[in-house]
Amino acid sequence: MLKHASVAFICIPVLLPAALLRIEVSERSDVQDGKAFASAGAYERIVGKAYFGVDPNLPANKIIADIARAPRNADGLVEFSADFDCMKPRDPGHGNHAVLFEVSNRGFKGMPGTFGDDFPMEQGYTLVWLGWEFDVPPGPALLHLYAPVAQGITGLVRAEITPDHRDTRRSLGDRSQLAYPVLNPDDNALTLTVRDHPDSARQAVAREAWHIEAGTHIVMPAGFEPGKIYELVYTSKDPPIVGLGPAAVRDLISFLKYGIAADTILGDHHDIIKRAYGFGISQSGRFLRTFVYYGFNQDEQGRRVFDGMMVHVAGAGRGSFNHRFAQASRDGHPFLNTFYPTDIFPFTDLAETDAETGITDGLLTHATPPAAVPKIFYTNTSYEYYGRSASLIHTTIDGAKDAPIAPTTRIYFLTGCQHGPGRFPPERWDAQNLENPNNYRWTLRALLVALDRWVKDGEEPPPSRYPKIADGSLTTLRAVAFPKLPGVQFPTRIQQAWHVDYGEEFRSAGIVTIEPPKVGSAFPMRLPQVDADGNETAGIRMPATAVPLATYTGWNLRSAAIGAPDELYSMTGSFIPFARTKAERVQAGDPRLSVEERYADKQAYLDKVQTAAGDLVKARYLLEGDVPLVVARASAEWDLVMK
Repeated sequence: MLKHASVAFICIPVLLPAALLRIEVSERSDVQDGKAFASAGAYERIVGKAYFGVDPNLPANKIIADIARAPRNADGLVEFSADFDCMKPRDPGHGNHAVLFEVSNRGFKGMPGTFGDDFPMEQGYTLVWLGWEFDVPPGPALLHLYAPVAQGITGLVRAEITPDHRDTRRSLGDRSQLAYPVLNPDDNALTLTVRDHPDSARQAVAREAWHIEAGTHIVMPAGFEPGKIYELVYTSKDPPIVGLGPAAVRDLISFLKYGIAADTILGDHHDIIKRAYGFGISQSGRFLRTFVYYGFNQDEQGRRVFDGMMVHVAGAGRGSFNHRFAQASRDGHPFLNTFYPTDIFPFTDLAETDAETGITDGLLTHATPPAAVPKIFYTNTSYEYYGRSASLIHTTIDGAKDAPIAPTTRIYFLTGCQHGPGRFPPERWDAQNLENPNNYRWTLRALLVALDRWVKDGEEPPPSRYPKIADGSLTTLRAVAFPKLPGVQFPTRIQQAWHVDYGEEFRSAGIVTIEPPKVGSAFPMRLPQVDADGNETAGIRMPATAVPLATYTGWNLRSAAIGAPDELYSMTGSFIPFARTKAERVQAGDPRLSVEERYADKQAYLDKVQTAAGDLVKARYLLEGDVPLVVARASAEWDLVMK
């Protein structure tokens, strides 16, 4: 727990030149009552607000969409602010001299739970968070960006609603995020459409059947039908300067690494902080891919910002983080948030040429000079191949062969896992199968250690492990040799990345003029191949898949109760246990060997788990200290399956 200190509202100045103007601290407190975290010692938490002022005339800031339309102060700077949160060693000299910055996901902090609450502090990191998203709803636990707006500008906004239940009132924003208000809510020309699938024809809903409420919600008294895609395109005005979010992250990290010595909240941080790592999960991982694409990883003086990045479960996506009327929360899934500018070319770090458009581009070759390129770990689960176009980050644009990987990049496939590890014991939720509980968090801990050693000491990290076309471990949907299991349907529809046209000004100026966009051909998707059990063969195989008690997939289908049962259930995999005995297997018609046919008893199973875990330790995909946790989890899974 945090022990709160009684502090007054503090304003701590930061000396210029810096785009970070000051940090105002509202709270300082002990972390876990002053507990000592290994050699780093006790930690303190610092909460407040960071204030920024950027010169719109500098080349580093001209990459911010609509920056020229933002209001300026008397010094010609565009001012904005963001919520700030930090946990650091009380004696910074006892830390590891590195910042671990998590890009918050829709205002939330997920890093402690991902690595284990204490692990980053036991490693000595200074943990930092900053609000970067303008549409985060109010809430003291959430991190917000407070951005100015471009006054007088109007433009198109597209709201998509995919209900799982027969609601009568829905926000025009994504999930709980704030919506852009409808400029003319009573306009009879507004058209709400509905369709069955992303690629189905749109049908208009009678105008008298729905109306706009408070400018930001749509009401349909008869109820929205579950398992349908509803869409409304409307005009709004005064868009916030969304690209100030990545600029804020850039300028805060730059200050922590290069800031002028001053009596600041982190002490003489310019002597303490030597390295900075960006970590992002899902939306936040897509943020980091977008961050390097636009060139935000070099500061106003051209210096590298993040030295390394862990881009987790982002698939091949980027996102709406730097264009006019951007909806930063909108992502891209098989049946959720379709055709938003998420899975758009380019997908690979190195440049490729899209034969259909003739455009040559790459994430690291678009606007990031070699000196500003960070070392990058891409980690994706099976779900990202079915639901987030992950194969596109390492195949050629035509899907015909494996693409070259940048020397500063490593790609790790977390075999047989879903977007985020499911609860244990697993539950079914609104899907056809139990969710996938395969826990990959221990591998992320090992990879964080490896990334730091790569940056700090030049020690080569563990080699990339991902499915490849060349060895047959990456294939087409039709060629996946998934076994015919009783009561289990293999997907026939997966997420697709498309050639999408948002208008002539989108690529050059970040202005959308076509909504819904014109959709062209799909890019070829590739999927990991499986063995006779339905478990994938390539990647980092945790003991759950190396010594299996079940089939672990990254896909699951929607239940009939919520509609569209042939579509994937977003971000969820499947846990399909083996039969306990041969007799049960034969009776069920299950082609997979039963548990008793594989293992003599529980101890024989756990011995194999111990060996598999040891192999991962030798390969540096698992830490020695985490092996007992892996074995304990395996023991619990045995008990669950054998009930």
